[in-house]
Amino acid sequence: MTKEQLIAKFKELYGADGEVRAYFAPGRVNLIGEHTDYNGGHVFPCALTLGTYGIVKNREDRKLRFYSANFGKLGVIETSLDELVPDEKANWTNYPKGVMWAFEKRGYKLPHGLDILIYGNIPNGSGLSSSASLEVLTGLILKDTFGFDGVSMIDIALIGQDSENNFNGCNCGIMDQFASAMGKKDHAIFLDTNTLNYEYAPVVLEDAKIVITNSKVKHSLVDSAYNDRRQECETALKELQEVMDIKTLGDLTEEEYEAHKDAIKDPIRQKRAKHAVYENQRAIRAVAALKDNDVELFGKLMNASHESLRYDYEVSCEEIDILVDLAQAMPGVLGSRITGGGFGGCTVSIVKNDAVDHFVDEIGKIYEEKVGHKAEFYVVDIGDGAKTL
Repeated sequence: MTKEQLIAKFKELYGADGEVRAYFAPGRVNLIGEHTDYNGGHVFPCALTLGTYGIVKNREDRKLRFYSANFGKLGVIETSLDELVPDEKANWTNYPKGVMWAFEKRGYKLPHGLDILIYGNIPNGSGLSSSASLEVLTGLILKDTFGFDGVSMIDIALIGQDSENNFNGCNCGIMDQFASAMGKKDHAIFLDTNTLNYEYAPVVLEDAKIVITNSKVKHSLVDSAYNDRRQECETALKELQEVMDIKTLGDLTEEEYEAHKDAIKDPIRQKRAKHAVYENQRAIRAVAALKDNDVELFGKLMNASHESLRYDYEVSCEEIDILVDLAQAMPGVLGSRITGGGFGGCTVSIVKNDAVDHFVDEIGKIYEEKVGHKAEFYVVDIGDGAKTL
């Protein structure tokens, strides 16, 4: 839907009077550095040109009215600023409500309600961070509407993470919200999640494209297993801290990990920690490779990342492994891996321009034969972070 269509729909729902404002926050894809963001490691995400749009106007009272053009059958969901508590019946509106709750918790009082229309073109459950995009969008709306000039875009990312952790109960790291808030066209963000130091690295793929493949499966494991992985890593870290002076798993080189891994008493926790350490080092090397214009090495590191996510971190699944195995075996594919939280969702591949059509046709055909439903393919561009339209 275009901005004009969204505004027309907004006026049909909420009336034509009053000033209407429009906003956008992107989804993200992480090129490498998966499940390192809550382990004090590095990540390398970029914002997409896919994302979430918000159309908003002020109310005189404390009512909040939400409508999603993606879930039209739910109609307008009504609540108020006095009811900022998570509620299953509130459905998707728990995400914007969580951000409002997190603002108020920090002392930013919201003086009046809002009418809001949301539309996203990020496929749901694809692992491209539709929830983080919605959180960052809400943060930008609140900053702009209520004149919270002291709130930076990094603050908005942190507030979004806080709301996801403590209002919506998913113990995510900072990466998704940071990428949505701070994205930059044609660049990925090399972010140290431990310090929030970051730099923009140009993603120059002269004769290649980033292709995202959506497996169209989402296993319900995702939240519980995600929280389990965090717990396993936290326990492994505590065990290592008894023999080493470290703050996070991201502080370790591979050699230091191998020298001290026996301090971790459980073989499963050893594998989880190994992934966190090795993946962090892969991310550091991958960014250096990109700076040296060595896209081939970048692709090899992506492949190694998937191997580790599949066998050491165990967050892949059969459908994703089929997509990655097919991609890695195909001429013209430099690298392919799962991206996002895992247990379904998407793969990200770097594919030579002249191989993209064959990649989509061939993998699409074989995947449907093996799995019984179609995959979706997006040849993506890297876009800017959240903005007022």
